[in-house]
Amino acid sequence: MKTIRLGVPALVAFAVLAHGAVEPWSEAVLEIGSGLLLVIWALGAARRGEFELRWNALLAPLGGLLALALAQWAAGWTVYAYDTKLEALRLAAELILLFLTAQAFRTPREWRSLVWFLLSLAFAVSVFGIIQHFTWNGKLYWLRTLHYGGEPFGPFVNRDDFAGFVELILPLGLALLVLDGERRDRRLLVILFAVFPAAALVLSGSRAGLVVFGTELVMLTGLVWAYGRRSQRWLLLGVTGVMVVVAAWLGVGYTLSRFQGPSGADVTLLQRFQISRDAWHIFLAHPLAGTGMGTLEVAYPLYETHYIGLIVNHAHDDYVELLADGGILGGALGFYFLFILYRRGLRHLRRARTPLTRSLYAGGLVALTGLLIHELVDFNLHIPSNAVIFLIIASLVTTLIPEPIANPIRRSFPHHLPS
Repeated sequence: MKTIRLGVPALVAFAVLAHGAVEPWSEAVLEIGSGLLLVIWALGAARRGEFELRWNALLAPLGGLLALALAQWAAGWTVYAYDTKLEALRLAAELILLFLTAQAFRTPREWRSLVWFLLSLAFAVSVFGIIQHFTWNGKLYWLRTLHYGGEPFGPFVNRDDFAGFVELILPLGLALLVLDGERRDRRLLVILFAVFPAAALVLSGSRAGLVVFGTELVMLTGLVWAYGRRSQRWLLLGVTGVMVVVAAWLGVGYTLSRFQGPSGADVTLLQRFQISRDAWHIFLAHPLAGTGMGTLEVAYPLYETHYIGLIVNHAHDDYVELLADGGILGGALGFYFLFILYRRGLRHLRRARTPLTRSLYAGGLVALTGLLIHELVDFNLHIPSNAVIFLIIASLVTTLIPEPIANPIRRSFPHHLPS
């Protein structure tokens, strides 16, 4: 299992640093890597002579989406079989990584190590993004030319993709900090790992990212109010103040100006709504099984009502896009996924007995909810790196992490009962 516990984070780091794994070559590496990890896990289990499978309920709806894509491809229920086949490969890789995460990460210590890896990755990528922002020469990593445009930040071609990446990880660190999930001697390190990603998020200029992060802070404040002490509430307020000061020091003028109106190649909020509405018309025309998973770019021109001068490859609303691609069947599977996620996640949060597990569940639920809100106007779940991190955190909140029994009651019985 140690190989899997190292391999899954390694694939995540690769996907993030490879521009989110949005290019064919990097997505292929992610898919092949996940397949190899599955083979390594199977060989290891065979060598030990044990196949102790740990089931995660989220495997059912995600596997259902994969089955739907395969059925669309095999039965010809798609307007473009090649794109549906590519989407099936991506879903298969995500299904494998969700399965391997459920097998390899079980104890509180293992989950905490994985969260620390994510926090370290977010910190490193954010520092890189800040440095690249102030030394920008028009090229990613100062080497790769943007042939098709973009609004990059860090290794991501689009700043909203970077924002989604930070939204998924930052609440985990804040929850560890303010809900006493980590030792006191590590608090300064957690603060450091939280401040820089938050400042980088502000500097990136993602409007949706800022709104969603503010929403995450409100949700986390509510959880601290419910489960924490007064000192923890003040700690969250203080850390938030430090993040604001650092962001202001780095410069927030450009970011604030973006709320006054779009610039450059930005897709306006009105255009996003128009795209979503046209994608909704695709669903109405193909209500049962959609046009095929991953085919919105091909199907969209037939239903486009307002030409915006750009190729529309996603609906800027992942919920509507799922309905357009998968119809009622895909929408039902998506709803089932969310139902399991929140039913189990909230139940685990209510029953958590230790500060570590409580902070893991709380931070994970806040992070997932933040990204799901972001998906109303964006498509982070179609960025492979962000989708994989989303599934890893979803596995965390739906996994019952074993906890020591707090304050066990010891009973002693006399050897001789009184007469």
